[in-house]
Amino acid sequence: MSSLPRRVKSEAKPLISEDDELSSFLNSSSESEEEEEEWEPKSKIAKKPRLPKKHEPKPKKAAVPKSTVARNKVKKMAIKEELVRLYIFFFFPLSLQDVSLPIAPPEVSGGGAQLSKLKEEDVGTNLKTLNKKSEAPKTQLKSFQGKNLNNLESDEKPSTSVPVVEKQVKHEQLEEDFTFDEPPSKKIKSAACPEGKPVKHAGGNRVKEEFEMNWDIVQALSERTSAEPWVCANLIRLFQEENTIPFIARYRKELINNLEADALREIQQTLEELRTVAKKTHGVMQKLKKEGKLSGGLSTALLNCRTLEELDHVSAPYKTGSKGTKAQRAKQLGLEPAALSLLQNPVELNLFSYIKPNIKGLSTIQEVEAGVQHILADMFAKDKDTLDFIRKLCQKRYICIQSALAKASSKNINEKDIDKFQLYHEFSCSIKSIQHHQILAINRGENLKILTVKVNIPDGVKNEFHWWCVNERWRPKQFAKPELMRILQNSVEDAYKRLIYPLLCREFRSKLTSDAEKESVMMFGRNLRQLLLTSPVRGRTLMGVDPGYKHGCKLAIISPTSQILHTDVVYLHSGQGFREAEKIKRHLLQYNCSTVVIGNGTACRETEAYFADLIMKKYFAPLDVVYCIVSEAGASIYSVSPEASKEMPDLDPNLRSA
Repeated sequence: MSSLPRRVKSEAKPLISEDDELSSFLNSSSESEEEEEEWEPKSKIAKKPRLPKKHEPKPKKAAVPKSTVARNKVKKMAIKEELVRLYIFFFFPLSLQDVSLPIAPPEVSGGGAQLSKLKEEDVGTNLKTLNKKSEAPKTQLKSFQGKNLNNLESDEKPSTSVPVVEKQVKHEQLEEDFTFDEPPSKKIKSAACPEGKPVKHAGGNRVKEEFEMNWDIVQALSERTSAEPWVCANLIRLFQEENTIPFIARYRKELINNLEADALREIQQTLEELRTVAKKTHGVMQKLKKEGKLSGGLSTALLNCRTLEELDHVSAPYKTGSKGTKAQRAKQLGLEPAALSLLQNPVELNLFSYIKPNIKGLSTIQEVEAGVQHILADMFAKDKDTLDFIRKLCQKRYICIQSALAKASSKNINEKDIDKFQLYHEFSCSIKSIQHHQILAINRGENLKILTVKVNIPDGVKNEFHWWCVNERWRPKQFAKPELMRILQNSVEDAYKRLIYPLLCREFRSKLTSDAEKESVMMFGRNLRQLLLTSPVRGRTLMGVDPGYKHGCKLAIISPTSQILHTDVVYLHSGQGFREAEKIKRHLLQYNCSTVVIGNGTACRETEAYFADLIMKKYFAPLDVVYCIVSEAGASIYSVSPEASKEMPDLDPNLRSA
């Protein structure tokens, strides 16, 4: 009977929790301490009756073993303390990490009362630390300010002081979470902006490109697309990292300020155009450098170009095979110093000294003045500040595009083609309010040589530009004689009429055409979207009818699962309508078809009237037949495409369209 309880106790041992193990471990250690503490008093009690002689200095001899025993106990307590800390560290990483278990130091001097007081104080401090867990991080941070790694290593050595153990445990908890058998916590990238709020890139708006220009690509892209510069900078970086537009629009909203996909495509297209200009500019510069034509001023003018039209304007005189501009021929005659002197130091300029009677272009004073005028006009037309001023001036004024019937068009072109553009024979509209389809129509008429088109810039722009150039931008730095001022004024007028005005017209026309082409593609997409999103007729067998006169009406019966059940041709508009009605009725009854779909092409209205008359007379009874008219745009083109041949290889193209 006595063995039974023992067996029960031995079987119940595995059910002890980890906390019980810790308590038992601590109790065993405390019991061993008590045994060591009780050993001395027992010996003392045993020796007390054996004290007949009082002259022996027992207290002095007892003082020496006490110190040695205390030292031994200090060492033992330190080792136990370290064992307890390691036990807590490895077996209770989560639950007891915050709880420090200080062990009271042994008594060096004094009785057991001092030991009990220390234990009570330690229990109180433990309760306080448990109640004030929320205040622990502040004390931990303060206690570890300014500590070196050497100090941390020294802290790990065994010590009898209670605060050091607390600091060690707390510091290890701060430094790293030792969570065994658990995955590491992930750092979410979007933690800084979980709600998709705008995030500006830390690197600023400066983006490094392969081909550097005198203008910033981020700023130019922002001006053209009306997007904010930081959005453009982020988009350029995202495109450089080969991110697609769907990915950017869905998962990088905070970097693009929640732009739509259409706006992203526009920005991407504009970015490609700017990069094309930069790439072509550097190609032209390399070519001119090999030919020895590249100078400092020409290099600056080329790097200032932002459009292909402007690049052609600057580089056209230097193309191979061209005779050269008037300014180039004047420079070859040696008149460039005279032109520069007119602007920098007109007091010392004497044009008569450049006259050489035997050389064409320098034989008279009029030819010398014309050469200087051509050089100045070329300088004005290629200056960045001058072109920027005239462009801003045009944005504030009313500029219209005009079209008229060409004079030679009636001789070579058919009258029907001329009548197509009757609306644009005498047409005028502002470039800010003209419709996109009007631009495309005017361009078609111009390509067919039916219309003549021009951009009308008011004289007020010319007058203001002339005054600004003479009095501000190109004003001579010193006093200039009236004849020299006359040359300067003629140069400004010549630059505007011969060089700047054609450049502005090309830029306006190019901008209007590109915008119109983009809008036409978007309009086609919107129309196709509406067509594709038309709700289908579910669960019905359909009869498709492609109307026609000579070749008959093509029929195709389609099952609810889009399987072709039957195809046929009926001639409804050639006097055989009644006989063909029997065939149609037989097909409808055979396949239980009650819906007729008629295409809106040739003979649509006649076919509609034919079916409406039969339905009104209830000819297809007992079927309740209905009909509808749908767009057949693209059906004829698709019927002869390779895709249709793969889908319906055994059918005639006419039946495929049905």
